[in-house]
Amino acid sequence: MPPRSDAAALATGHAQALSRGLALLEALAATEAGATLTALATSLDLPAPTAHRLLAALENAGFARQDAHGVWRIGVRAFRVGSAFLEHRNLAAEVLPHLARLMEQSGETANLAVPSDGEVVFIAQVQCRELMRMSVKLGARAPLHASGAGKAMLAAMDAQAVAREIGRKGLARYTERTIVDRAALQQELDATRARGYAIDGEEHAPGLTCVAAPILDENGQPWAALSLAGPTSRLPRERVAALGSLVAETARAATAALGGRPRRGEPR
Repeated sequence: MPPRSDAAALATGHAQALSRGLALLEALAATEAGATLTALATSLDLPAPTAHRLLAALENAGFARQDAHGVWRIGVRAFRVGSAFLEHRNLAAEVLPHLARLMEQSGETANLAVPSDGEVVFIAQVQCRELMRMSVKLGARAPLHASGAGKAMLAAMDAQAVAREIGRKGLARYTERTIVDRAALQQELDATRARGYAIDGEEHAPGLTCVAAPILDENGQPWAALSLAGPTSRLPRERVAALGSLVAETARAATAALGGRPRRGEPR
């Protein structure tokens, strides 16, 4: 049995090798077309022989592979591990702590909604403690173009996807504030994208204001949306801005926790 000091040094060496190996896997996952040994070693500030040894170990285990041109890519075993994570995650269960924290920080009702056939469906809610508060039955639907959650998800889509989703239900009017013109909606989505959160200012129901931000999947596409909603009398413009920043920050945290990827140009 090796002396304790030697065992500790060995354990430290193994931990360092594991850390470096995982860093190599992350670097490979971040590339779209793989990377050469030199590029990987340089990006991680590793000696080339060390990087090659680690990559060879990953290749033997099926987590990395090298093609005929010397380019390294993610291996099929890494894909299986990632797929297992995707299969086992539960959206509502994973997001519920974020919803609870969002309600506590804001004092307003927090909601989780997902897209479905041109609408949003509410699948989780943490109600605030105020006497006047939003209450929605789980499974209830709201229009994409006239809800905070819906506009948050639309703003995270490309133009073709927006046109497809809006085409499913059209732009029905719900209140005098509902946006029913496509050009005006596009301007609203551009503004939503720029500030990082959507605003529903009594567009779906009179007296109700909502702010929302999208949760993105591993492809950077809108998977769901978090929203805060309350009576307009309690959400003046300056408070809407503060709550919008809060819900956007929480949505980014939920995206990261679920293995999602922010859109290009967004903070991680």
